[in-house]
Amino acid sequence: MRRSVNLRLALATCVAIGIAAPALSVGGATPAAAQETARRSWSLFDIFRPQQRRYYITPDQERRVVKPKRKKAKAPSALPKEPEVTIVEKNPDARTILVIGDFLAGGLAEGLSKQFATDPNISIADRSKGSSGFVRQDYYNWQAELPSLLDTAKPAAVIVMMGSNDRQQMKLAGSSEAVRTDAWMKEYQTRVGAVAQLLEERKIPYLWMGMPSFKITKMTSDMLAFNDVYRAAAQAHKGEFIDIWDGFTDEQGGYVQSGPDVNGQPVKLRASDGINMTHQGKEKLAFYAEKPLRKLLGLNAQGAPLPDIIEDAEPIGPTKVPDRTPPMSLYDPEMDGGTELLGAQPTASQPSRPAPGPAVLPQPTPGRADDFSWARREQQLVPSLQVETTTAIRK
Repeated sequence: MRRSVNLRLALATCVAIGIAAPALSVGGATPAAAQETARRSWSLFDIFRPQQRRYYITPDQERRVVKPKRKKAKAPSALPKEPEVTIVEKNPDARTILVIGDFLAGGLAEGLSKQFATDPNISIADRSKGSSGFVRQDYYNWQAELPSLLDTAKPAAVIVMMGSNDRQQMKLAGSSEAVRTDAWMKEYQTRVGAVAQLLEERKIPYLWMGMPSFKITKMTSDMLAFNDVYRAAAQAHKGEFIDIWDGFTDEQGGYVQSGPDVNGQPVKLRASDGINMTHQGKEKLAFYAEKPLRKLLGLNAQGAPLPDIIEDAEPIGPTKVPDRTPPMSLYDPEMDGGTELLGAQPTASQPSRPAPGPAVLPQPTPGRADDFSWARREQQLVPSLQVETTTAIRK
């Protein structure tokens, strides 16, 4: 009887536990947590394992998640632009400066245009060809094209600057000659001299600008040889050669990318390729050409013509002899305008002071420092002294 009662109590307890467990799971934990708990059993190692918390996001919460925006990379700041120079309107009778050559001549023309922007009497005509030179006559032949350019522009002066594109083979009599061989240099001198001779025959004053140094060492060496050819041609045909080499090199004569500008301030003169010029470099080219150009045109710094110099001119009017003050003796008491000491009382009768005579120096006292007669007396008393010159030690 007692055993049946205990059995009923055990069954009732099991039923109560089985019914309460689902109710507890529904009211106390979410189904996902219950599945997680049922999926994994507790172990002794959980004591040493850190608890991992899981966060569950509903589909509605997932849609409301805002993803962080990526920051856009800032665009590099643009370099400050050069101030624009307003070129005044040129007069109808303004004198034209013709600039011919390669891309460096184009930079020179740009610098000269800024230099003479406010002068209505000077006009810069840029007729440069960037890829031209004396070697590739099939591309552009300066010797053949220059006469028509001179007839059209009617320049008052010409500036020549080219040679940076001439480091290439030259075709001669059906064969190609390497740069700076004997045959190559001979033909190159002939072509350069032909352009200089044409300007001389037209009786047009001209400047021949030399080449600067370049970043490539071999190119710099070739430019030095080319400058010798340009200098010889300009001197032989009544031109003026402008050497700009020191303006774009260091103290040792090597290439520099930065250097002083026309105002002496350190700036970047050459582009990163080591060949082209920056705005400051073009202005420096114009700086080298401006003064000789004004001299050719007979202009001063303000643009007005220089005054004519009359040689062997006679002086106007009689020559005036400047007044001279006679020398004054330091021993004259009247040199300061007074004859008495400061604070002296005038006397009733003061004899007239005689005229000052010649200054008499006091005689030196014998034995004093200013007495040099002792040396003469000793020479008279001791006419000769025997001085031993031996260095031996006497015993």
